[in-house]
Amino acid sequence: MRERLGYLLKRCSNLKQVATAHGSMVRTALDHDKLLLGQFIETCSSLGLSAYAHSVFAVTPQHHRHTYVFNTMIKALTLSNSAFEALLVYKSMGRAELQPDCYSFPFALKAVVDLRALSLGTQIHSQTIRTGLDSNIHVVSALIQMYSSCDCILDAQKVFDDMPLTSVSSDDVVVWCAMIAGYVKVGDPDNAMDLLDRMPQTRTHGTVLVSWTSVIAGYAQMGRPNESIAVFRRMWLKNVEADEIAMLAVLSACAQLGAMHVQLGECIHGYILKRGFDRMAPLKNALMEMYSNSGNISNALQVFENMTHRTVVSWTTIISALAFHGLGTQALDMFSRMEIAQIKPNDITFIAVLCACTHVGLLDLGHYYFNAMPYKYGIQPGIQHYGCMVDLLGRAGYLAEAVELVRQMPFQPNEAIWGSLLSASNIHGDAELGELALLNLIELEPWNSGNYALLSNIFASTGRWDKSVMARKLMRKKGVRKTPGWSYVQVSNEAHEFIAGDTSHPRFEMIHDMLFNMSEQIKISHCIPVNEFDELLDF
Repeated sequence: MRERLGYLLKRCSNLKQVATAHGSMVRTALDHDKLLLGQFIETCSSLGLSAYAHSVFAVTPQHHRHTYVFNTMIKALTLSNSAFEALLVYKSMGRAELQPDCYSFPFALKAVVDLRALSLGTQIHSQTIRTGLDSNIHVVSALIQMYSSCDCILDAQKVFDDMPLTSVSSDDVVVWCAMIAGYVKVGDPDNAMDLLDRMPQTRTHGTVLVSWTSVIAGYAQMGRPNESIAVFRRMWLKNVEADEIAMLAVLSACAQLGAMHVQLGECIHGYILKRGFDRMAPLKNALMEMYSNSGNISNALQVFENMTHRTVVSWTTIISALAFHGLGTQALDMFSRMEIAQIKPNDITFIAVLCACTHVGLLDLGHYYFNAMPYKYGIQPGIQHYGCMVDLLGRAGYLAEAVELVRQMPFQPNEAIWGSLLSASNIHGDAELGELALLNLIELEPWNSGNYALLSNIFASTGRWDKSVMARKLMRKKGVRKTPGWSYVQVSNEAHEFIAGDTSHPRFEMIHDMLFNMSEQIKISHCIPVNEFDELLDF
């Protein structure tokens, strides 16, 4: 009978069938059988019925409960985002006079992560020491994940350092992967890369790939795309075959660099097609963003048109790409296609739509979409939507209306909104509005040297020289330094960064000599005044 009920539980696909199976367990007095009860909880969990499983577990007499059943219940509750209830079940193990094992602790620590309950996590850590399981591979990995998720990376490192790694096995590598992921989580990809370099070699491809992907994504998330791509190249040279997650990570880095690494992006596109990953919408979305940022909107459109399954993210990505390239009319046409396809837009979609209206100068249409967001689409405008409308009004010359919208909006204006007003004031020559915008920008961005310079220039343009000098003095008093200019140039598939005043480039002397020779040639041909070009040589 036990085997028959076990088979019945495996075939359950809805609440009615689960209830029928549970009724059979009760009638045959097998509802207290630990294996069947555990299987019943797992079935409920897989069907999203963890609350039902918990209600059955709660009325089970304590003397019929087993550590396996407790573990299954804790896991099910954790997976159903019921972390608090999971920890209550974990705590009740003590009342049942049962001791947690190497499976109990990881499940409980996962619930701690969900609640960000560090104090509970440290208590569970103490329990692992008392039970002698603090050196268990799975417990150590869970402790590292818990501490790093709570931003206690030094505690995670201590747990890692105390782990006696006596052999090079796939289990040991799991701990290394947890520590690498921990450093990435707290925004420290350099230490993550250092650990990856020192990680023991293993034949477990999947585990190693996860760590490489984690570091690649970590550098990209920290706005360091060059390092991200360099790590990807190293992974490739080590014959670690990339999966779709690794592709997403490196495409993100390529998108940040735009045209600098478009050839790598194209190679990745070819690899995606070769491996059959091209059916995956997230990869297609990343390809569209990469092509758009590199200036190749036609390739981005081609990727979109070849998609068989388009999500709201896909539509939003291509609308944003078209708007970004100044193709506002095409972007709005694409939005119309999206509505015909009955794909419901989200808040990000409307940012792209309003940007498209701004590029084309369609003030009335922008007003319509902005006002239609709450009543037609059920989306309340956020500060970014207000920012788009302020930009649209400002560019169209409706400065008073833009200022009034800022006063009426239910948010405190941020840097982007004041920046839009500043841009509009410059376009339409409104020095008073420009001064207002810059004074607010200086409060919000006291470190931004450009704001002080612009404010000084506005004062000077209106003949208020005393205030112009005062703005410069204020900048020096606050210790704000002028941000040096920089640029990228790509030579032989390698991106070179140049910063004003920097002499660290390995070919600096050769570049300087070339500029000097160019300067001399221009002086001879009298193309520009001598002193004007000399400023370019003043590194």
